[in-house]
Amino acid sequence: MENLTFQQISAEILKKSLKSVELTQHIFGRIDKLESKIGAFISLFRERALAKAVDIDRRLAEGAPVGPLAGIPVAIKDNMCTGFGATTCASRILGKFSSPYNAHVVDQLEDADAVIIGKTNMDEFAMGSSCENSALQTTVNPWDINRVPGGSSGGSAAAVAAGLCYAALGSDTGGSIRLPASFCGVVGLKPTYGRVSRYGLVAYGSSLDQIGPISRDVYGAAALLNVIAGHDRRDSTSVDESTAPVKDYVKNLDHPVENLKIGVAQEFFDVEGLDPEVEKAVREALQTYEDMGVALIEVSLPYMKYAIAAYYLIATAEASSNLARYDGVHYGHRTSRPKDYIDVYSSSRAEGFGDEVKRRIMLGTYALSAGYYDAYYLKALKVRNLIRRDFEQAFEKVDCLMCPTAPETAFKLGEKTDDPLKMYLSDIYTIAVNLAGVPGISIPCGLSSGNLPIGLQIITPAFSEAKLLRIARMFEKETEHHLSKPFC
Repeated sequence: MENLTFQQISAEILKKSLKSVELTQHIFGRIDKLESKIGAFISLFRERALAKAVDIDRRLAEGAPVGPLAGIPVAIKDNMCTGFGATTCASRILGKFSSPYNAHVVDQLEDADAVIIGKTNMDEFAMGSSCENSALQTTVNPWDINRVPGGSSGGSAAAVAAGLCYAALGSDTGGSIRLPASFCGVVGLKPTYGRVSRYGLVAYGSSLDQIGPISRDVYGAAALLNVIAGHDRRDSTSVDESTAPVKDYVKNLDHPVENLKIGVAQEFFDVEGLDPEVEKAVREALQTYEDMGVALIEVSLPYMKYAIAAYYLIATAEASSNLARYDGVHYGHRTSRPKDYIDVYSSSRAEGFGDEVKRRIMLGTYALSAGYYDAYYLKALKVRNLIRRDFEQAFEKVDCLMCPTAPETAFKLGEKTDDPLKMYLSDIYTIAVNLAGVPGISIPCGLSSGNLPIGLQIITPAFSEAKLLRIARMFEKETEHHLSKPFC
């Protein structure tokens, strides 16, 4: 069953030729077999999921209406609040936290009759590019258990790649959906900022964070986006549908975009450390599009080279502010024997946060401190506007931009943990998309000589997810890269 596509599984359930209970039991059987090797899940909701599956099968048998994701097992990243189970953000400081409410996207999945099977591992508070910063466990790449799955949504991508669910939700602050999708050979979509509600998402960088789907193919991503996209009055950054209407992302998915113009920037290929095999696979993907009659047009993104620096000032500054609430007083971990009230704060945070989270809090606090705000944070905001303008000018000439998702394939566990700056460069292609607030998707476009997936990133203007998905689907229908499966 795990080899069936999202579309096939949905059709089988709706035809009643496959019961949701049978499918859910099969998925939990795979989890029982493989989870000890992969470590994708922080928590599982076996009884709750099976009860949901029973209810869906009953309603289908009675001819009652069901939602668009009826009976399909999905997972969610553990930085999205659920009124059931814990919400840990893979951190000791929230190790026992139970949310009193659901995130908006969780309610949307429930209303669509998806079967939520569990919450996936991640880099602590979504800070990382390898899923090695989790305080709770290690997740590995299903293609090679000695390599990272990417981060911070590594658990979600690994679960989808290993066939432990049919789709999953991740969050993307600087590439945290697209990078693990690339490393794990699956599809990962970061929607336009404001397209999906962030209500109930534990914040890292509030002006950058965005929830999006991870799936085996483009159809699955489109089907999930159909459910989670839209305005939410509880999120002040959620865009009103009168300004940017939500489209049916599945309806015209198989219709190729006519007169498509693809922008290719030389800056994408002048990056230091770009693996020759990655460049070769991406250029072959561009050739595939050209063979379909698509025009390749050279564009320029001169300010992209400043994206890493700008991002790590803006994101850490916002993290410093957002994570101030975890103080040992309001909620979260509290040190057991404080010396005084100052020690309640300092020791609780020192014991509860991991090294990478502490590093980013300190960087952000420094950037926001008196005397440095204008020199660092304000300058980074100005560069962000220049990067956004680069994209706007490029999109005046082309429909989309294409580039590698990552400069390399999945690296080995522990390879970059002692060199944070080297780790940060893993996001060099994805960060600018978050700074500009536009949508981007990573789709599989080949395998390296070491049998590791390579991702192609496609970027389109704000609120053009329908076109973005159709462009990605064009490639998927011409190739079979998305059909490649890992060892399991």
